[in-house]
Amino acid sequence: MTDFFPTSEAEAAAFISDCAAAGKTIRILGGGTRARLARDIAADAQLSTQNLTGVTLYEPAEMVISARSGTPVREVLALIDQHNQMLPFEPLDHRTLLATTGEPTMGGLAATNASGPRRIYAGAARDHLIGARFVNGRGEIVKSGGRVMKNVTGLDLVKVHCGAYGTLGLLTEVTFKLRPKPERVATLIYKRLDEASAIRLLGEALGSPFEITGAAYLPIGHGRDFSRALLRIEGFDASVSYRIDELRRRFAAYATPREALEGPDADRLWRAVRDVEFLSAPAEAPLWRLSVKPSDAAACVAHLRAIDGARYFYDLGGGLIWFTDPSGQNAALIRDTLAAMNGHATLVRGPDALRQAVPPFSPLPAAQEKLMRSVKHAFDPQRLINPDLMYPGL
Repeated sequence: MTDFFPTSEAEAAAFISDCAAAGKTIRILGGGTRARLARDIAADAQLSTQNLTGVTLYEPAEMVISARSGTPVREVLALIDQHNQMLPFEPLDHRTLLATTGEPTMGGLAATNASGPRRIYAGAARDHLIGARFVNGRGEIVKSGGRVMKNVTGLDLVKVHCGAYGTLGLLTEVTFKLRPKPERVATLIYKRLDEASAIRLLGEALGSPFEITGAAYLPIGHGRDFSRALLRIEGFDASVSYRIDELRRRFAAYATPREALEGPDADRLWRAVRDVEFLSAPAEAPLWRLSVKPSDAAACVAHLRAIDGARYFYDLGGGLIWFTDPSGQNAALIRDTLAAMNGHATLVRGPDALRQAVPPFSPLPAAQEKLMRSVKHAFDPQRLINPDLMYPGL
């Protein structure tokens, strides 16, 4: 395999153009921290974005930032923190979960739509990606808002890359809309609730007018010898105080939280929820990301709880259940359960043999598969870039 490390967008475009002329396939790699999320593929060449780095635009007053795709996420976070701003979708860092090293990049963040517990309130990465530059499978440089690619008129050339795992082209630059950091963040912790009561409480809180920005349920054994239901509230100090009081009153029948956790301890707790640290070990234990409506979450787990040795927790703010299947033998049950609830089950982690046998992403309905093939053909007609990474033939 040929490895190529372009230092500019033009170099990357020339390389992809040469590969297209020769019919050579290309694997795109950023920091390598999310490389095991999709299918293993064989390619003729590997293109790394590690030298495509740097912030190209930052306008604090407009709350907009542009960065080349290989720019480490931590550099962007450090820069915008100086102006008390944040990426509002709380990007998930997969390193602990996948036991990988290296630096998560802005391009990888966009390509995988990596989003955290604030999703219920602020939306996902896709909702805040407002601009992009990329190189398509012909080696052409495309800028969002500029030229319209043939056969994709009407598609949002920015959003379509979010969650496409680099299968539609090489992202070379991404632009995100930012938000100010909240003045105050507080987390109400309801301890020792049974699961049904906890999920009911979280669901009612999410449906309330009190702007919950995180809702999670951690069963016994996830860092404590008792269960915890978490509600996060953020905003101006007076508003947070008011909402804490109202939530305590509204849910007094469940339990009265003794504390409103704030500061570094609360940050660490939500980081653990975001990065799925509670299920990080053992390193190759099969782990599923179950995406389902919060109202269906308890029923989903009830169908799957009988799986021997299963562990799980709810990130209802992210619309997720993280679920382990230690034997790796229950993929069909998991997929069928989620399909019946119009949800999706993604195999995020597992030993190589399981990852070869079980597709990482839920099967596509025929109409959706036809659309995805059409989009792939428009961006990459020879199927040269990350071929088969998400689905065979795409």
